[in-house]
Amino acid sequence: MTPAPADSAPWSDTAQPYAEALRTGRGPLFLRRADGWLLPLDVERWCGLPDAADWSVLSRCAGSVLDIGCGPGRLVAALAQLGRPALGIDVSAVAVARTQATGASALRRSVFDPLPGEGRWGTTLLMDGNIGIGGDPAALLARAAGLVGPGGRCLVEVLSYDVDERVRVHVSDGSGADARGPSFPWARVGAAALVRYAVEAGWVSPAGWSWTSGARSFVGLRRDGG
Repeated sequence: MTPAPADSAPWSDTAQPYAEALRTGRGPLFLRRADGWLLPLDVERWCGLPDAADWSVLSRCAGSVLDIGCGPGRLVAALAQLGRPALGIDVSAVAVARTQATGASALRRSVFDPLPGEGRWGTTLLMDGNIGIGGDPAALLARAAGLVGPGGRCLVEVLSYDVDERVRVHVSDGSGADARGPSFPWARVGAAALVRYAVEAGWVSPAGWSWTSGARSFVGLRRDGG
């Protein structure tokens, strides 16, 4: 998972709980709010093989694929194994190294940095809560719109209930020892809020492009004009 450039340290610092969780392939790992509220992060799933919900997304990819906040790279690796052109980006050195170890391509970049192939990607992915990057879904979707070509896609994992909120959080292993770690903005959105922001950013959400798989929910977007 990748925050906006000014807030990359909580994920990219190798001393942080996120890096340690990726090294071991297991949690516990959370986003912690100042009032103690915890959002669990599913490290074991991220570090495993793609599940049925993941495949429901991968089957909807078109053209070359950019996985924004690729984490340990399970999706990029699966696409590479299928012979599909794909690149993962993440600000975490550990995440990028783990992705590259699978044989997949990955760069240590924020989505807001200059990226290869801008305006030519076929599909961008915002999975595993990554619509929260930077705490500003509208800005993130506008950036994603600039990365794809006409008719390009953005496949987004959303919450399965109606929510549109901004919080400041820090990465935590739940022990309380990291309670004073650096905080950064994060966002959580459901499908209705996601579509509102997407339309403002120049995307359309075609009929039938929202779906659920198991307990997870997704929205597919198409770049307007394609």
